[in-house]
Amino acid sequence: MTRPQLLAAALVLTAAASAAAPAVAQNAAADSMARRADRARIEGSPTATVWLIEISDFQCPYCKMWHDSTYAAVKKEYVDTGKIRLAYINFPLPMHKNAMPAAQAAMCSAAQGKFWPMADLLFDDQKSWEDLANPAPVFESLAKRAGVNVADMNACIKSGAMMPTIQADIDKSTEQGVNSTPTFLIGGRKLAGAAGIAIFRQALDDALARPAAKP
Repeated sequence: MTRPQLLAAALVLTAAASAAAPAVAQNAAADSMARRADRARIEGSPTATVWLIEISDFQCPYCKMWHDSTYAAVKKEYVDTGKIRLAYINFPLPMHKNAMPAAQAAMCSAAQGKFWPMADLLFDDQKSWEDLANPAPVFESLAKRAGVNVADMNACIKSGAMMPTIQADIDKSTEQGVNSTPTFLIGGRKLAGAAGIAIFRQALDDALARPAAKP
């Protein structure tokens, strides 16, 4: 697969939910909610040509490690400066019993424009909910701290409105050979594991230095 094809495949990951939603949504409101959530998990300048696709699991300890040690620097140096766009893709692993509920809580928060504040808190407080038989009360508490309307979030979760989005994430990631978290696609190239900021600087700078792929 060529670099432009790899890049296109990476971008399809973020667009998958929007493409899939009309086929599975029960009504226009659910479709609109899924599209809002899909957009809310992308941050950075819309004119940036390099994408960093984060394929992650909120219960994964290595995903938390990357979030705690590397994410803030990537955001400050590359996202906030307009160099790249960052998109979060859900890949909840079956071995993590609360990963899917966490993904639903994050995406239902995203429908209110609060994906990143909720994602931060889910990773920060991972130890408080990862082993719970019912993590919902903790998710509600985190949502309040993130500025999310909890009643609306719960209604979204109960409706299953975000499940097609999450499943589309899983399917597209699997098609790209992803089998562990975190995995990153940087300018169409794959980087697996919770690498430190030095590795990401090199990979992102290399991607930024390459000529933009022509359509």
